[in-house]
Amino acid sequence: MEKHFVKFYSAGTFVAEQTVKEIDSWDVNKAIEMSKEIIERYGAKPYGFRFFTKGRTEADLDSKVIAESGTYFINGVVETLEEIKAKGDPNNRILISNMECNGWNKVVTTYNPYKWTQPFTENDAVVSV
Repeated sequence: MEKHFVKFYSAGTFVAEQTVKEIDSWDVNKAIEMSKEIIERYGAKPYGFRFFTKGRTEADLDSKVIAESGTYFINGVVETLEEIKAKGDPNNRILISNMECNGWNKVVTTYNPYKWTQPFTENDAVVSV
């Protein structure tokens, strides 16, 4: 037995707010439409989402995650460490330090409606709405 889900992420105070909904398949367009219905605390809307599938066999008491996608960032802007450094903006000093210390080559920034920046990996994607 398997079921598919989509987990939406919205900007939170310290960590992302999360909402999980069941979905028929890993359909990016359907998830984008579903994201338009979600409003978290302080009016935050999803900046991204990730699919996952849970499954179990007859021998399992409970289901477990058996597959998970990267994160799809809604209208995100991807920048490399070099691009951020080249801006010469002193307000980026903490971001640059975090990227260097953690080995992040790229970050993505979204505005839904709040600014949210986080690492961008090879498994992630940007989708336009």
